[in-house]
Amino acid sequence: MQLDLANKTALVTGGSSGIGLAIVREFASLGAQVSIVDRNEPADKHVPARFVRADVSDRASLENAFAQCGPLDIVVANAGIARHAALTETDDTTWRDTLAANLTGAFLTVQSAAREMKRRRSGSIVITASTNSYDGEADLTAYNVTKAGMLGILHTAANELGPFGIRVNAVCPGFIRTPLNQEAFDNPDFVREYFRHIPLGRGGETDEVANAVAFLASEMASYITGAALVVDGGQMAAKFGVWNESTAKFSVDRWTLNEAAG
Repeated sequence: MQLDLANKTALVTGGSSGIGLAIVREFASLGAQVSIVDRNEPADKHVPARFVRADVSDRASLENAFAQCGPLDIVVANAGIARHAALTETDDTTWRDTLAANLTGAFLTVQSAAREMKRRRSGSIVITASTNSYDGEADLTAYNVTKAGMLGILHTAANELGPFGIRVNAVCPGFIRTPLNQEAFDNPDFVREYFRHIPLGRGGETDEVANAVAFLASEMASYITGAALVVDGGQMAAKFGVWNESTAKFSVDRWTLNEAAG
């Protein structure tokens, strides 16, 4: 079976940049009619999608966007923000804004999608969670809490919506090259050390996350619901550093084994 989204209608929140934009492009390449719901328009005016401006943390704004986009086969709850601050330095504004954009936004998106899809007894919802749904990365308390909370939405929604023929899944990206992370990717000293702990020896690309989302959204995943697909190069599977100079070398942006390595 070939991955195919022809004749499917899809909505992607936070689809104007980063992982969301990659998802939009992947869906469009597979034949779907795609709507972007975001506060900001894509910088690329040639993105093959309709743009609807909305704030996912505001129920009225989001419901208006859903009404404009018509019957939907696929909805991706992807919008979110991340602000770095130590636990003791996380202020009320950072906490509230992060929970509103990430967790409330995901809840309202899934709820809006479910209400529409239940009438038609079919649909696929994908939530962009994170490896931070499982770990406690320093200086990201609010972000970590929201991503962990998304798994609660995932499991409950999959449980309630399965009888209506609606599948609900999540992707959990690791360290992905996005505009927000590009500065870190451009720092060879940082990535050399960071990538020691990733079995595949490198960071991920947005299209690699988009591929996983497209699979979960498609009929190829017809018996998958309630799943959280980790897209992290194996990082969550590795407890200690994988790579070292005795068997491998680091070049540009990735670790590779020496030819003599067994």
